[in-house]
Amino acid sequence: MLYYLFEYLESEYQFPGATLFQFITFRAAMAIIVSLLISTIYGKRIINFLRKKQMGESIRELGLDGQAEKAGTPTMGGVIIILATLVPVLLFARLDNIYVILLVVTTLWMGIIGFTDDYLKIKRKDKEGLAGRFKIIGQVGLGLIVGCTMYFHGDITIKEEKAQSETSKIATVGEEVSDFNPATKSTKTTLPFFKNNEFDYSDLITWISPEMVKYTWLIFIPIVIFIVTAVSNGANLTDGIDGLAAGSSAIIVLTLALFAWISGNIIFSDYLNIMYIPNSGEIVIYITAFAGALVGFLWYNTYPAQVFMGDTGSLTIGGIIAVISIAIRKEFLIPILCGIFFIETLSVMIQVSWFKYTKRKHGEGRRVFLMSPLHHHYQKKGIHESKIVSRFWIIGILLAIITVVTLKVR
Repeated sequence: MLYYLFEYLESEYQFPGATLFQFITFRAAMAIIVSLLISTIYGKRIINFLRKKQMGESIRELGLDGQAEKAGTPTMGGVIIILATLVPVLLFARLDNIYVILLVVTTLWMGIIGFTDDYLKIKRKDKEGLAGRFKIIGQVGLGLIVGCTMYFHGDITIKEEKAQSETSKIATVGEEVSDFNPATKSTKTTLPFFKNNEFDYSDLITWISPEMVKYTWLIFIPIVIFIVTAVSNGANLTDGIDGLAAGSSAIIVLTLALFAWISGNIIFSDYLNIMYIPNSGEIVIYITAFAGALVGFLWYNTYPAQVFMGDTGSLTIGGIIAVISIAIRKEFLIPILCGIFFIETLSVMIQVSWFKYTKRKHGEGRRVFLMSPLHHHYQKKGIHESKIVSRFWIIGILLAIITVVTLKVR
């Protein structure tokens, strides 16, 4: 809203300083400051409100140290993250940008699913909450919206560089020809570690016949649905000890902010020889607001936590990260960048699969880990949860650095 206000003041009255709002870097800085203030100042009030309404977490006995003390800690703290993200976005982002709209829809959609789950858990005083099939339906529904928007919406395009022979030509009026072709619809994405660094989803179907390119959506949309579902569930599984999900997510989204800024900047995308995505720079505003909300939430969520984010926060976090990755066409970097989510999810899959297999074969289920997800395994080994979280954050930073390195390692 402020963007449009200062744009008007600049055009009509030449208002001093109004041009600052034209710069993504300035608006991103303002977004992260405002989100930090909202999450830290108003976060306490929201926690007190949740405590007053007895929105406390019911703890399932798992035999973990310090578990009993967490009973009654307010949950649904994800509301703090959502509010502290959306307010700065509404103030500083361009609200007609399709990527911003898609992320706002994602936040509200996943927030409602998570909030419903948390509310039912508190109401029933158990850990069941919303039935798993309804969560999956909600995640698939969001994936369908995102996939259809990315594939069919006319404002979601890329610009590709012209061949060297074309860029060397001089226009008849004496001006150099642009280095980029006009914006076009494309199903291309970034493929890390390969020289060409690009992959087109249409290649998965056009090998049958070149005319099959019009049916690429049959491949693209299910892949988007899978990514949204997988990442949101991964974030949900990671949210098991104080500060782990919020801290890991902050590292991830700040890395994505760098990719979004480069992808949306024609100069830097050309210099680094990566895909230029028009209008994607506006995602940086959303990411910085989101990162500020996560860091502000950590003020109350680090050990010993005064509030838990609940599924309201964890499902929303996963959905936002997935959609940002897809929007800036970096979804193949998710296994690296979101390595903490990936490892946590993989540990659960291994544990469950091995338990079922050994139960069928030996009549008694056996475990690979002392407990899954993986962070509980280390708790069972006697490592304090604050130390586990710190070490996971360090691993997350290392994975973020490796992800950034992929810009040039091909």
